[in-house]
Amino acid sequence: MDLSSINHWAVWLCAALNLFLGAIWYSPALFFDSWKRANGLQDSDFEGVNFGKLYTLSFVMGLVISYNMAMFLGGAETDWLWGLTAGFLTGFGWCAMIFGVVALFELKSRAYIFINGGYIVVYFSLVGLILGLWR
Repeated sequence: MDLSSINHWAVWLCAALNLFLGAIWYSPALFFDSWKRANGLQDSDFEGVNFGKLYTLSFVMGLVISYNMAMFLGGAETDWLWGLTAGFLTGFGWCAMIFGVVALFELKSRAYIFINGGYIVVYFSLVGLILGLWR
């Protein structure tokens, strides 16, 4: 793989999108309360959490995800439509499905699976779209 075909700015944007989309998806305006219930969490469980470390590690993981997707989408034929399609297929067909399998064996609720699985699908779709658009 020729790494010169990767737009590193787009990859870093996609890594930041991990945090931005997560802040929206798991906000009180969308799924925060349902997500807490599905996980059996209370507000007090978040006291003492090192959010700097949490966000830093999440960003680094987002970089790994984004560079991985950029390598798969590095071909000259990649455009926004193929990026979006590949992102959706990755998010839905692989990531959300294996997440769902693990969650089923952990006896997690449907709400837990759909909230987190939905985030996975939307995130990967947007990563593919951005990487396909910003070449």
